[in-house]
Amino acid sequence: MSMMATVYADLIRKGKKTVKDVPKSLQKEVKALLAGDTK
Repeated sequence: MSMMATVYADLIRKGKKTVKDVPKSLQKEVKALLAGDTK
């Protein structure tokens, strides 16, 4: 997982951002992090 995906996932968990705010290129990674799939 990229560092930026981790940052976005953390911001989403805190309620500061939504998945719609995440760049398209990172959305798959962020969704995986939010779902708990960190492989």
